[in-house]
Amino acid sequence: MKEDFAFKPDIYGQAFLELLKEKRLNPLGPGSPNIKARSALNKLTIHKAFAPHEVIDTNMANACLAAVWLYQDFLQESHNISQTIHTQTGSYWHGIMHRREPDFYNSKYWFHNLGEHPIFEPLRIGAAQLASNSNAHKSTEFISKQSKWNPIAFIDLCEACIKGHLPCEMLCRQIQQFEWKLLFDYCYWKAIKR
Repeated sequence: MKEDFAFKPDIYGQAFLELLKEKRLNPLGPGSPNIKARSALNKLTIHKAFAPHEVIDTNMANACLAAVWLYQDFLQESHNISQTIHTQTGSYWHGIMHRREPDFYNSKYWFHNLGEHPIFEPLRIGAAQLASNSNAHKSTEFISKQSKWNPIAFIDLCEACIKGHLPCEMLCRQIQQFEWKLLFDYCYWKAIKR
């Protein structure tokens, strides 16, 4: 993954573009499903989503489908897909969904299962940049100083924000969104092996 990553929805094809063109900064919690997107999501199949490309890795393609349901705040629908993907990346999407549910214990379980993921390093770098550019609470200093991404510490930080113990919700939401973009991009290109 490149350090200068920029998320551009138009590079993922028309079907994904329709579902990703609306900029969203998802809440740390479950949010409210974007009912306007339900019809397009229901019609989305791997074949339609990736056309004209041939899908080489069905697990990664399904991970992209789980991701767009999550992006539109349909957590249960995302969960229905991610729990069937028995890979490291499937565990990652599963863990994100439970973090947002919020079921922090379950989220930690899935993050423990996945181990080191290829997006962790660009996520660590991007999160550090976001943290250094914010006026966040001193409890977020570890984000700028960690030598490797710690998803469990991030879950704890999100939990503290949701429970109202720390005033760093906006930073956590920005990091969560960056994480989503990195992971979606990773899954998309792995699905078509580019």
